[in-house]
Amino acid sequence: MDFRKVIIVLTVITAAIMELIDTSIVNVALSQISGNLGATIEDTSWVITAYAIANVIIIPMTGFLARYFGRKNYYLTSIVIFTISSYACGNAPDLTTLVIARFIQGIGGGALLSTSQSILFDTFDPPKRPMASALFGMGIVVGPTIGPILGGLIIDHYSWPLIFNINIPIGILAAFLTYTFVERKPDELSIDRKSIKIDYPGILMLAGGVGALQYVLEKGTSEDWFASNLIRTYSVLAAFCLIGFIVWEFITKTPVIDLRILKERNLAASNILTFVTGFGLFGSVFIFPVLVQRILGYTPTDAGFGLVPGALVAIFVMPIIGRSIQAGLPPLIFVIFGFIFFILHGYTASLATPEVGNSFFILPQIFRGLGTAMLTVPLINQSVVGLAPQSMPYAISLTNMIRQLGGAFGIAIMNTYINTRYWVHRTDLVANLDATDLEFSQRLSQTTQGMVANGINPLQANEVALRAIDGAVTKQSFLMSYLDGFLLISLFFIVASPFIFMLKTKKVDAATIKKVSESAH
Repeated sequence: MDFRKVIIVLTVITAAIMELIDTSIVNVALSQISGNLGATIEDTSWVITAYAIANVIIIPMTGFLARYFGRKNYYLTSIVIFTISSYACGNAPDLTTLVIARFIQGIGGGALLSTSQSILFDTFDPPKRPMASALFGMGIVVGPTIGPILGGLIIDHYSWPLIFNINIPIGILAAFLTYTFVERKPDELSIDRKSIKIDYPGILMLAGGVGALQYVLEKGTSEDWFASNLIRTYSVLAAFCLIGFIVWEFITKTPVIDLRILKERNLAASNILTFVTGFGLFGSVFIFPVLVQRILGYTPTDAGFGLVPGALVAIFVMPIIGRSIQAGLPPLIFVIFGFIFFILHGYTASLATPEVGNSFFILPQIFRGLGTAMLTVPLINQSVVGLAPQSMPYAISLTNMIRQLGGAFGIAIMNTYINTRYWVHRTDLVANLDATDLEFSQRLSQTTQGMVANGINPLQANEVALRAIDGAVTKQSFLMSYLDGFLLISLFFIVASPFIFMLKTKKVDAATIKKVSESAH
């Protein structure tokens, strides 16, 4: 690999990791931000929601925008927007300014993922693209893992503006390297924008539909879902816009996203499996930190480091998978094992008890890392197999949007499912707290005596003991609901497993590879 390719790989992966870190780094800082800016936690959560909405709106449009403005121009501009808005976030004087800056940051960040992948693919010939997929897949795994760790360290030792300002030197370096080393494709040198018709109806329906859907997924739990008029309104808007968008994109001659490429079976199947992967990856990463902090007493930093074993395994395994696919091993094999490892991850994690030590979660996290590695690399590669070079940017941006939506669904469904299961488990446990039951009476008596021994007034000791038992019931109910969440991830992968066999497994012959390579350059 020559020097220029090394620089491009480092640049685009760094930019992608920077974008992915910002999807999760704020999660551990909400309390400090709300206290500093004098806002409630619920209002401050808009810092996360605004970024996610902007991100998921812009990602599917990156193929069109790169074609309209030129890929290098669009990519460089997006890095600049992301960097400047990061500075605005870190220096925001109030919550409103911070939310607006985060939305703009999400617009800039949305391009970094899809366009980085497109540049990386274009840098390598088709036979070497599985390795490029592996390198990019490492960034996809590292970003969400580093986010909570880095956020925890910053919050524990510094202050929240640094979680945004840390992007500034990285963004400046990425912009310089992009300007210097990323070359324009031949068709970028003579763009005739007058001949490119802008699909305004498609853009408006896409932005409205995806934005409304993301809002429903992000805020549904806190708004009590369809009991809220606002959630019902946004749900109708999302359905109307997305259905209208799909119909319009098939009938218009200049679609903002060419959905006709979904006729390619490999792309359709890989997108379904990518959605499932996003669901499992983001859903499990959401459950784990909350579980270990709420039940086992981890600090935010400890919770972040608890995700490291899975990330290290994925980083180690991904290049091996990339080389194996490059050597001709069918991706289907890895996808099957990826599903198996994710199922094992959910099952083994669901066996946790309140007494488990830090080492218990190492094996489930290793399973998660193996599953992520064996799904990310083959699915990225399979999503573009059989597509013409001009269709690849659309396929890549569509695949990345599907992964983000899978993650959004994963978090939203986990939130609702865990809350529902909590009340089911609590009701079951409370039903067993019968005053006439000998075991319960002995437990209450022992707890009351312990309270008296600790100096509590005997007249109040019984009431304090009941509160302590209630706290134990609450803790156990939450633990059981989180463990149910891990089992739901396993069940989701089991139900979706038949779609694996929609993937084509036939090897691409050398003549086809040469033909695609020549057309790509």
